Order: sequence, then structure tokens, then C-alpha cells
Amino acid sequence: MKRTGIKGRSRRVRRLLLLSLSIAFIGFRVWFSSTNAATFLKGYMLFKTSQADAEATPKLVVSEKEEQQQATESAEPVKKEALYLEQPEQGENIGKLIILKLEATLPIIHGTDEEELEKGFGHFAESVLPGMQDNSVLSRHRNTVFHRLSEVGKGDLLIVETVAGKFTYKVRQVRIVDEDDRTVIVPRPKATLTVSTCYPFDFVGYALERYILIADLISSE
Repeated sequence: MKRTGIKGRSRRVRRLLLLSLSIAFIGFRVWFSSTNAATFLKGYMLFKTSQADAEATPKLVVSEKEEQQQATESAEPVKKEALYLEQPEQGENIGKLIILKLEATLPIIHGTDEEELEKGFGHFAESVLPGMQDNSVLSRHRNTVFHRLSEVGKGDLLIVETVAGKFTYKVRQVRIVDEDDRTVIVPRPKATLTVSTCYPFDFVGYALERYILIADLISSE
């Protein structure tokens, strides 16, 4: 009898405790929904949901910078000015390069085979002709005047004279690169003259490096 009474009181205590917790929970919900905390939590959940959706969905909104980049990429290539009526033949003399700092003048021959390089500066046939927009590349063996090419530096002038006119370039950069470095012949956004020769100048045998002058066009006549 005594044991039955204890069990009954225990059940009543549990029911009372559960009832109290339920009333407290309902009261908390009523209070919470009437405060800014509920608004904040709801907004936060919506933000996280929309963020997850955005990550799972391809971007449809393009920034102004991306639009300009896409327009540039889709536009037709800019046509280079018609300074020359026709492309020169391999081995043809197309002009001369004047290095004012060294008081030297050497012919420019179209092509970079051994025969052209023996005559003067070889013009890399896949690059534009001097004076045109983009990168015009000239190469030369490290002999005669090129033993003094290290005297030419940033700010010095290089003048190219061809049938299209007289073009003055100002050296912007001096580089020493590996012989297989193709960055010296990459296209440029403006008229550029790149002059290349073997390096070191006093090296005996086949040199594995190249001495590079990069110059920007500053005037045309």
C-alpha cells in the first residue's frame, strides 16, 4: 500500500513537471515571437537559404567589369594600320636600325635564318613590321656592335627607318632570359620594338641566354 502511494505521487510530480515545462515553452514562444530576436532569426535563415541557392545556381548577374571584358573578348580584333602596302620577301632589306647611344646603324633583313642574321638585324617574320601596333621583334648575333649593347639602357632611343617612315622608340625595359623564353615575342597592346641578341656577350660558343631591349614607340614621321 505504501509502495503504491509512492508511485502515485511520483507520477503526479512528473505530470506537473511536464505541464510546467509545456507552459514555460508556450510562454517563451509567445515572448520570442513578439521581439526582434524572432525577426533576426527568420532573416538569418532566409539569408542562409538564399546563399545556398546562389552557390548551387550559375551566376546570372554580371558585373560591369565582366560585361566590358566579355564585350572586348567578343569584339572583332582591332585592325592594324596599313603602313606597308605588301609583306616583304624573305631576305629582303626592309630598313635600318639606328642605336644613338652607340652611334651605330645596321640594316634590318626580313627573316631570322642564319643568312639574314649574318647581314644585320633579322626581323621575326611572325611579328608586325616596325611602326605598327603590336610587337615588332628584331634579332642579331652577338658580334661587332653588340658587344656594347649592354651600354644601352632604360630611356635610350632606338630609331627604325623603313619605307613606311621614321619611327622612334624609347627603351622601357632590359631583360636577360633563357634562349627558349617565348615571352619576348608575345603580342603587345601598343607599338613595341623588341631587340634580342645572344648573351653573355663575351661567351665563347653557343650562348644559352638572350639579352632583350623592350622599347615603346614615342614618335612617327
